[in-house]
Formats: sequence, C-alpha cells, structure tokens
Amino acid sequence: MESFFIGVSLAIGLLILLCLYRGIFGPTVYDRIIGVGFVGTKTIILIVLMGFIYGRIDMFVDCALAYSILNFTGTLIFAKYFVKKRAE
Repeated sequence: MESFFIGVSLAIGLLILLCLYRGIFGPTVYDRIIGVGFVGTKTIILIVLMGFIYGRIDMFVDCALAYSILNFTGTLIFAKYFVKKRAE
C-alpha cells in the first residue's frame, strides 16, 4: 500500500510541475493566479499523502489545513490586488 501512495505522490508532483509552468508562463495574470492556486491545492494533497506514508495522518492534516488557509488568503489577496490595479 505504501508503494501506491508513493506512486500517487509522484504523479501529483508531475501535476504540480505542469501547474507551476502555467503559473510562471501564463498568458495573463489571471492564468498565473489560477496556476499558483492549483499548485497550492495539489501541495495540500501531497502533504496529506505524506501523512499516510509516514503513518502520522493527524499531524500532517493539521499542517495541510494551515497551508490551505494560507493558500486561500494569498490567492484572494493577489486577485483583489490585480483587479484593483486593472480598474485604475
């Protein structure tokens, strides 16, 4: 079962790289914001999978929840900043 979680973690790592590419080279600012948001979401899933691998799911879920709050507020702050900047 551990090898399954490691395989899924590698697949999610590849998806993180693809979303990171969109976040860096996105055609618009909004595509970059969405790409970085997806990277944060996939990182949360990766953290929970690490909890399954190490057998400490309780500790890693707490870390994932804290990271998800930071990811959500960061995405909202960037979106609000760029919408305000575009209106000017």
